[in-house]
Amino acid sequence: MYLISNLVKVTIPNYLAGLPIPDSIGGWFHLGVKDWLALVPPTLVVGGISYYSYQTVKKAQAAGNVHVNHCVRKDIDKVVDFVEIEDITEKAVLCRCWKTKNWPYCDGAHATHNKATGDNVGPAIVRHKEKK
Repeated sequence: MYLISNLVKVTIPNYLAGLPIPDSIGGWFHLGVKDWLALVPPTLVVGGISYYSYQTVKKAQAAGNVHVNHCVRKDIDKVVDFVEIEDITEKAVLCRCWKTKNWPYCDGAHATHNKATGDNVGPAIVRHKEKK
């Protein structure tokens, strides 16, 4: 664990601090060959991460992987949670699918989303808790 900690806290910051990045636009024109070569590895790393991220998003979209709910109670048709609070006077139905036109309240837009994507997201319902 020390190696990773040292890499993240010391080695990488020292490496990045030593890169010849100019303070102005004109400074880029004054960089030498050695300076440009020093900028190649971090540029390749950032480009590789960006390309990999783009490809991952592109594959997910092509596969139709547009679910909002990826792991919560996938064994039931629609996930609805009840939050019971003793001091509340009215029931509130809150959106969790981000599709409502009446944010933060649910307008039933999750039904269309669920039908189109096979997802099972539902609202969170906040209601008065009955005292026992």
